[in-house]
Amino acid sequence: MPQYTSPRPMRIKLAKPRNPLVAPANKRQAGRHQSPNDAHAQRQQARLELRSLLRDRYPDESP
Repeated sequence: MPQYTSPRPMRIKLAKPRNPLVAPANKRQAGRHQSPNDAHAQRQQARLELRSLLRDRYPDESP
């Protein structure tokens, strides 16, 4: 005589508890990391100006 077995309850996978301090970081959008007025852009502009000034003052006469 077969014995009746009740169906096993379905296991629902619960998500891990969320860290409330990390949740806003996941919603952030990536943006530009350099603005045109940052120090790197200013140094690069000064370097290019100096290079053009030196090129005009001391022309390259190599063959």
